[in-house]
Amino acid sequence: QVHAVESGGGLVQAGGSLRLSCAASGRTFSSYAMGWFRQAPGKEREFVACISWAGDTTMYADSVKGRFTISRDNAKNTVYLQMNSLKPEDTAVYYCARDSNPYGSSQIRRYEYWGQGTQVTVSS
Repeated sequence: QVHAVESGGGLVQAGGSLRLSCAASGRTFSSYAMGWFRQAPGKEREFVACISWAGDTTMYADSVKGRFTISRDNAKNTVYLQMNSLKPEDTAVYYCARDSNPYGSSQIRRYEYWGQGTQVTVSS
């Protein structure tokens, strides 16, 4: 069993930065890829970024490429999402989850053990 807890969300002005953290429990954390997703009001949950079990492969949604960076620290069972140059359209609840395999994917159906989410609000 894996439990994920997100933190680091908040209110920021457009152009600002936030760093989200996802602390995961469970001995198998380091064996699987992890992903970040987001859900804006009235919209479906969408892929943001993922990182392989070793941290050597990452993938990003086109909408965040070049602005967001995903990383992980397996010794701390934690995944991070550094968000720079934030835009109002980045406003959403951000979730982390564990992929069902070590390499990462943008396909939401492959993910399990979702956290409760952290709210990110970007004002214009």
